Amino acid sequence: MIGPSEKTMTDHTGELHVVTVDVNGVRRTASVEARKLLVHLLRDDLGLTGTHVGCDTSQCGACTVDIDGQAVKSCTVLAVMTSGSSITTIEGLARGGGALHPVQAAFHEHHALQCGFCTPGMIMSVRQMLGQNPNPTESEIRHGLAGNICRCTGYNNIVRAVQSLASEAPRHD
Repeated sequence: MIGPSEKTMTDHTGELHVVTVDVNGVRRTASVEARKLLVHLLRDDLGLTGTHVGCDTSQCGACTVDIDGQAVKSCTVLAVMTSGSSITTIEGLARGGGALHPVQAAFHEHHALQCGFCTPGMIMSVRQMLGQNPNPTESEIRHGLAGNICRCTGYNNIVRAVQSLASEAPRHD
C-alpha cells in the first residue's frame, strides 16, 4: 500500500508531494503536504464526501475506506503513504446502472441507518468482514463492528442487515 511520494514544490506551509492513487477505479493525482490525512485528500481534494470525518481520533470508524483490499480508517493514514494504492470509498461501491452494492441494499432493506453518519464506514467494514467470513454468527458480527460507532444506537438493525447477507452466503466484494 505504501510508497514514497515524489516531491514537487515548496510553499509557505511546507513541501508538497505528488500522490497518485486509483480511487474507485479512476487514477487520481494530487499535490499534498506530508501531514495531510487520507480522509482530507478524499473529501477536500477529490470531492468524495461520502467518507465522513467523525472523531479524528480513529475511534468511530465513519472514515473507513478500502485500501488495497483492507478496510482502513482513513483518518489514521497519511495521504502520501497511499501513493500507488487502490482505494475504494463508499461512492465506488454502487457501479454500473446505479444498482446498490449488496451491503448497501441490505442496510436499506433492514433500516440499518438512522442519521446515516456512520453508515459509509459501517458498510465498508461489513464488506470486508463478509469477505473474510461469509457466514458470521451474531457474536462475530458484533465483534467485527466493534471499531465502528453508531451514535443513534442502530446496532440491532445493522446486525440484522449483515445476518441477511450472511444467510444468502454470496461473495460480497
